Amino acid sequence: QVHLAESGGGLVQAGASLKLSCVVVVNFSSNRCMGWFRQTPGKEREFVAAMHWSSGTTFYANSGKGRFTISRDNAKNTAYLQINALTPEDTAVYYCAATTIGSYCSRDYSLYDYWGQGTQVTVSS
Repeated sequence: QVHLAESGGGLVQAGASLKLSCVVVVNFSSNRCMGWFRQTPGKEREFVAAMHWSSGTTFYANSGKGRFTISRDNAKNTAYLQINALTPEDTAVYYCAATTIGSYCSRDYSLYDYWGQGTQVTVSS
């Protein structure tokens, strides 16, 4: 079983940066993918970035390239999402997710089996 806990969201002004954290609690295996998604009311969950934990290979949504950076700290079992130059369009609940052991990274949220509770990011203009 995998338990994920996000933090780091908040209310910021346009142009600011945020670093979201996702702590992976219990029974963690590095042979899986960690992803970040975001969702606004009435819309589907949107892929932001993913990283295969053991290899460090990263994947990004085309829309976010250059502003989003996914990283990890193995010692802390923590994944991060750095977001720079925030705009009001980035306002959403941000979720971290994990696949089952041995799964590849995907932009499809339905292929992730474990989810955190989400952290709200609100960007004012």
